[in-house]
Amino acid sequence: MEWINEILHSHPELAIYLTLALGFLVGKIHIKGFSLGTVTGVLLVGVVVGQLHIPMTGALKQMAFLLFLFAIGYKVGPQFFAGLKKEGLPQVYFAVAMCLFILVCTWGIAMLMGYNAGEAAGLLSGSQTISAVIGVADDTIRGLGFSGEEQQKMLDIIPVAYAVTYIFGTAGSAWILSKIGPRIFGGMEKVKAACRELESRMGGDENEKPGFAAAKREVEFRCYRIENGWFDNGRTVGELERYFGEQGKRLFVERVRKGSNIIDGITPKERLRLGDEVVLSGRHEYTIGEEKWIGEEVIDDSLLDFPVMTIKVTVARNGYKHTTPLDGKKVSELRRHEFMHGVSIQKIKRSGVSIPVFPETKLNSGDIIELVGKKVDVMTAAHEIGYPDPATNESDVIFISAGIFIGAIIGTLTLHIQGVPISLSTSGGALIAGLVFGWWRSHHPTFGAIPEAALWAFNNMGLNIFIAIIGISAGPGFITGFREAGISLFIAGILATSIPLLFGILIAKHWFKFHPAIALGCCAGARTTTAAIGAIQETLGSETPALGYTVTYAVGNTLLILWGVFLTLMVA
Repeated sequence: MEWINEILHSHPELAIYLTLALGFLVGKIHIKGFSLGTVTGVLLVGVVVGQLHIPMTGALKQMAFLLFLFAIGYKVGPQFFAGLKKEGLPQVYFAVAMCLFILVCTWGIAMLMGYNAGEAAGLLSGSQTISAVIGVADDTIRGLGFSGEEQQKMLDIIPVAYAVTYIFGTAGSAWILSKIGPRIFGGMEKVKAACRELESRMGGDENEKPGFAAAKREVEFRCYRIENGWFDNGRTVGELERYFGEQGKRLFVERVRKGSNIIDGITPKERLRLGDEVVLSGRHEYTIGEEKWIGEEVIDDSLLDFPVMTIKVTVARNGYKHTTPLDGKKVSELRRHEFMHGVSIQKIKRSGVSIPVFPETKLNSGDIIELVGKKVDVMTAAHEIGYPDPATNESDVIFISAGIFIGAIIGTLTLHIQGVPISLSTSGGALIAGLVFGWWRSHHPTFGAIPEAALWAFNNMGLNIFIAIIGISAGPGFITGFREAGISLFIAGILATSIPLLFGILIAKHWFKFHPAIALGCCAGARTTTAAIGAIQETLGSETPALGYTVTYAVGNTLLILWGVFLTLMVA
């Protein structure tokens, strides 16, 4: 141990990697369906490593945090501004109302309990599961001119308060929204029925059963031997595809076997006769069961042996070639375009969350659509829809670095009110820059690329390096702080988590009159609680709550991080 201690003191950067490795491991441990999550795991391991009194550099901590905030803004920027459109405004108003109530409620609890600025910021961060508040509160406290000892006391208590209140903040949110929320809307069965009704109205399969939604969204390629008398006199490929369309099924003929000959380049005029074998492509819910009509399903390896391409495409406002405006259009409208022939939509992601692929689902610029089909068909559709993402594995470092620099510079601008310095701080500036640059990228997708894998790394590594350094630095005083404030903070955290959530459910039902599934998704989004949206969808057996999650998530992520600045100033 003495040798390891010497190594870590000589090379503090190794302490960070040790904390990350063990923290991610601890965060992934599940006990009866609950896990601490990587951020809390890294923080707690950092506290343990911090008992060795390892010196940490502030520059590395801040650099990692700015990268994380820019990436968060970049990710939610398109949806943040898309929410300002007419149809998205009710969800924006809801998110603002709920976030304002969260700020007031947390401030009231902090005043009632006599908390200092650090305790209040940690309470907000943990109870609302918004880890970034730790960083912006840290910045704000350092700029308020407290004495060294007083300032350090506030800084040390932030991670303590976060760790104590985070557990109920995560588990409690999921429980309230997935168990209590449906009861407020009339009971679980009533909400499930409302979900099925909404899915049916949006063009989903009303016969889908809970628990099978994800599997039934996959695109399949299946082979059938034509045996139905409908083909007695021969039918063209175009006639067959039109027939499917009349039945509400979007299926395509990809290949045909006539005797020993396989025909690859299928045209609508190609004639199909009894005994021919056809390969149909389409979403699972459309292909399954067709053997009862066409004929027997066959396993023809040579006929099914052809390359299929899956590609992710970022929806541009006017299409990459500026020929097909899709922003605000429905999936059904996209499918009617000629370039979508032979192409199926496998998934749609918005702000990193999968949303239902229903005909009535509206597309926004910045959405990522996963297309499946033959390469020539898929690439044609991709360039009409937007921008193949990623066209390169390289991130635009100029775009990222310039964005962080510009945002941080703006964040340093300070307004003095009655001697109190008020600013967004470099952290808030980087977040705002990320929002603007992410929105800009969605409208001009020829530059500013950040591949999805890189964005994940910036989000997770940026935040967790910051949290690791916070934990290591706070380690020596963490135990003392926990003993002094642990129980009272835990109770305060329960109140700060529960009261705003119940308030949100009630105003969503009685004031905004949202659909029950949308309302629960909005509450989870405004709280930026990914665990909660997962619990809601699992409980209801439906993806529809995600339709209320994305806009409110973008607004909530922005406001709650900025609340870290405001709450710190209000309490201080």
